[in-house]
Amino acid sequence: MLPDSHIHTSFSQDSSALPESQISQCIHLGMKELCITDHHDYEFGPEKEAFLLDFDAYLPYMQCLRQKYADRIQVNIGVELGLQLHTQEYLENLSQRLEVDFIIGSSHFIDKKDPYYSDFFEGKSEQEVYKHYFEVTLDRIRALNCFDSFGHLDYIVRYGPTSNQHYSFQAYQDQIDPILKALIEKGKALECNTAGFRYGLNHPNPCEDILKRYHELGGELLTLGSDAHSPKAIACEFDRMQAILKDCGFRYITVYRQRKPYPLPL
Repeated sequence: MLPDSHIHTSFSQDSSALPESQISQCIHLGMKELCITDHHDYEFGPEKEAFLLDFDAYLPYMQCLRQKYADRIQVNIGVELGLQLHTQEYLENLSQRLEVDFIIGSSHFIDKKDPYYSDFFEGKSEQEVYKHYFEVTLDRIRALNCFDSFGHLDYIVRYGPTSNQHYSFQAYQDQIDPILKALIEKGKALECNTAGFRYGLNHPNPCEDILKRYHELGGELLTLGSDAHSPKAIACEFDRMQAILKDCGFRYITVYRQRKPYPLPL
């Protein structure tokens, strides 16, 4: 079983899964390693405490679990950072001092608002919102260096009024191509996030055409994660995804240990 590099636990406010239960499920599935990546979105909006990670508790706890399970599975320690330009100095300083293996950078909040809530789209067309999301994402990727892999690139379609019914890579290629090129130029990985299957999209995030385009442009660093918030979601559709990635031209995925990339054959 390929390793899962995007897993949440009860250290994230949107998960009740104990870290031990997530690790045990990975062992049960036959993984050799995994990465816990709990949420940290600093100053995203009015509810500023909602997605703050208690690093003083989180990091020592994960270090203990790394040692506890060392003879059964490699537990890598990570974090999913919410990228925002107004917190750039904070994020860069944080990433330099964190003793973690892997940092996912994600665009969760746009203009300090959460796409999860339906009012995010009020008064705007779906196309307008999607384009703005990609434009903001590009600005963040170009400006910020505090992450190793960019998470769930077309995450916004999970919450659109018509989901991905009218969405395609081709419709937004002018916005997405510069994102992929910026990641490649900066030596950052692109995440293949399988949660899109759980959200009823019948596609990963990003979709297959974006993954193909990333490969066509010369992108090689690709991380794989389920975005699991419960044990049953771990490695969601990984077997299916493995075949898709091979069809897209990839021959390996990337895992990060001590912030350095290591290839693993598909």
